[in-house]
Amino acid sequence: MKEAKPPEPLGLAPTFGFGDRLGLATTGHLEALRAHGGKILPIFAQQSMRELSRTQRKPSDVVDDAFAALSSAGYDGRWGADADHLKSQEDINATAGAGFVFFTLDPSEHVDPLADSCPPDQLEARYHDLQGDVNWTEEYVGRTIEVPEGPVIHFDRNTVLQAAIKYGRAIAHAIKLGAHLDRVMSKRSRAYEIELSLDETPTPTTLVEHFIIAEQCLAGRVKMVSLAPRFLGEFEPGVDFRGDVRQLAASLTDHAAIARYLGPYKLSLHSGSDKFTIYRKFAQATRGMFHVKTSGASYLEALRVAARCDRRLFRRIVEFSRQRFDKDRDTYNVSARLQKAPTPAAINDDAVLERQYLDQNDGRQILHVTFGSVLTETDLGRALRDVLVAHPDTHREVLAQRFGRHLKELCKGMA
Repeated sequence: MKEAKPPEPLGLAPTFGFGDRLGLATTGHLEALRAHGGKILPIFAQQSMRELSRTQRKPSDVVDDAFAALSSAGYDGRWGADADHLKSQEDINATAGAGFVFFTLDPSEHVDPLADSCPPDQLEARYHDLQGDVNWTEEYVGRTIEVPEGPVIHFDRNTVLQAAIKYGRAIAHAIKLGAHLDRVMSKRSRAYEIELSLDETPTPTTLVEHFIIAEQCLAGRVKMVSLAPRFLGEFEPGVDFRGDVRQLAASLTDHAAIARYLGPYKLSLHSGSDKFTIYRKFAQATRGMFHVKTSGASYLEALRVAARCDRRLFRRIVEFSRQRFDKDRDTYNVSARLQKAPTPAAINDDAVLERQYLDQNDGRQILHVTFGSVLTETDLGRALRDVLVAHPDTHREVLAQRFGRHLKELCKGMA
């Protein structure tokens, strides 16, 4: 068996991140890529610190499992490995030695969610509290920037102060994390790239905020290959986009123009699973310079294997997930409600149960956010793995079909 190449930075090429919470999905991801992803490079190993904690996996497990599967399949192409949603220097230390080459820095805990509602007459006082963390406001006040093939951005004082209050400490934290990562990777003599994640915030990132965040981080020597703003609309995990598609497309075009002007760097779409209505527009707006990140879609397809190959197990997982949902949903932005999805006992037809929980929004999100509880429950986690190992062809087929849809739509937007 010829070993696959090690993961490497993929630069400005369009990329797609395949989250794999069990370490058994890479073969199906590869089949989808071979069928539809000739223009898109893969990030086969991707896991966040939150996911690692909930699945009780080690960072090295994520990279090693993907590498072993690719070697077994005879894959000799380029691929990446993403240490996702790193919030601290400790997170960086835990992942840097595991083989990751793409590091998603997440300073969202330092974003002020109340800044957008701050009255104008209080902006100066709020900004004064930031002294020491923010020293760049005067660079922007009074400027007007005409972004080539993009928007004209006006930086009035109130708008700049509001951006400083909202993102000032987050920018400082991102620069600090970037510097720490550079020191760690320099000691290892390893190339790497950074994505900056700002998507897990309650309000959309404005064009002014995007410009300031990116320019300051680049000036702070953050090796940023991609940026994930908080876009207009709702990007809930496991379901399609909710919002005004035309308004989003116009906003994406403006954000992409800023990314080309300041970087260039890619725009990144987080919670990218199943956003079928916007993939083409996203690829078109970015002119193919994008990253799409999925996380829970592979887990849901693993449950589809259980629904078809061990129906009793699938019913047990659904019932257990319903019991865990209210607690496990706390760290996720989901609109699902238990009362909107029927109980397993109310559905006799197993095919109907599969559709309710794997093809309908409420059921999908109930299962999506409870993955950690299921996988670490002694009987259920082991039983699910046993089913996947016993039915590798079914597992590969459902993954290839689901992710093939993702990649096909993105490729259409690049045509």
